[in-house]
Amino acid sequence: MFSFFIRKGVRKILKRKDSDAGQKGRALEDLRASLFNQFRSSEGAKRQQQRICGPAIALSFNFLVAVGIIFMNKMVLQTVQFKFPILLTLIHYVVSWFLMAILKAFSFLPAAPSSKSTRLSTLFTLGFVMSLSTGFANVSLKYNSIGFYQMAKIAVTPSIVLAEFVLYRKKVSFAKALALTVVSIGVAVATVTDLQFHVFGACVALAWIVPSAVNKILWSRLQQQENWTALSLMWKTTPITLIFLAAMLPCLDPPGVLSFDWNFSNSMVIFASAILGFLLQWSGALALGATSAISHVVLGQFKTCVLLLGNYYLFGSNPGKISICGAFTAIAGMSVYTYLNMRQQSNKPSPRQASVLPKSKLGKENGSTHDGHYGAESV
Repeated sequence: MFSFFIRKGVRKILKRKDSDAGQKGRALEDLRASLFNQFRSSEGAKRQQQRICGPAIALSFNFLVAVGIIFMNKMVLQTVQFKFPILLTLIHYVVSWFLMAILKAFSFLPAAPSSKSTRLSTLFTLGFVMSLSTGFANVSLKYNSIGFYQMAKIAVTPSIVLAEFVLYRKKVSFAKALALTVVSIGVAVATVTDLQFHVFGACVALAWIVPSAVNKILWSRLQQQENWTALSLMWKTTPITLIFLAAMLPCLDPPGVLSFDWNFSNSMVIFASAILGFLLQWSGALALGATSAISHVVLGQFKTCVLLLGNYYLFGSNPGKISICGAFTAIAGMSVYTYLNMRQQSNKPSPRQASVLPKSKLGKENGSTHDGHYGAESV
């Protein structure tokens, strides 16, 4: 009798434990399914990207990768003597596409919005200007010095301001325009001692300005106005970019790629450059989605000044007092621009506050009128 009650009590305990384990297992499955569903929808994936990767993290990530890839690409093009910048860009995008294919195979690639939300022509244009922007940048880096390469970036800022005004009626406040002017002048003074360039390389650098500006505008706009994440947009546009890069190969690359010494050391340097290329594209897309096209360009100018001052303080290079003063002037202008951006963001009402505001007040703040016409947007 005693053993019967013991067996009965054990069965009850085991049954209760099995029930608890089943409830915990179902709870874990529900949580996993919820996270998976959130990740597999474009809206949920965008919220996850905004939650995990804010402006500070995105800009810092992009800054570190961009500094590394400039020196890595210069090593590939000069030290390794790989004289094929378009092929190098093509290798970068092939490796990026392969890595994203692995993420998609394991269901780690975020979902893209429906095809109705974004026109195919917009994605096609983005893939086209990406090929021109990245390909021309590597060609410019092959023929020109890093200083001239950074000087060409100064012209991207007014190009973005003009393009956004023409396309989207965005206006830049006078204070921000003044800060951007100070940044451009400071960078120009800082890099004036390193302006070694080739005539063909200079022409390529000038041709690179407009595609680079359009590329940044589209990346920022598609992520901020629609439910695109950085990886999903990269996945959609990379095949288009590969097609145009392959078409550019015979026009801009010299012959003789088969005679290149593809030994293990050279191949590893090129592969490391390709990995950094994927990280640069991803981090740049994250930064453009979290901030704006102009802020991304200002970050590039900040990178130039940090490289110059770092070489001076850490490695004893002497660019001259004029260049150092120009770098500090540019950094001061960047600080003012960043402060103005942060103040503008703090003055904007949060989504909860915006829902409470009356419609008339919201209409005045957004510059809209009752006849359906919208005023110019200010940045």
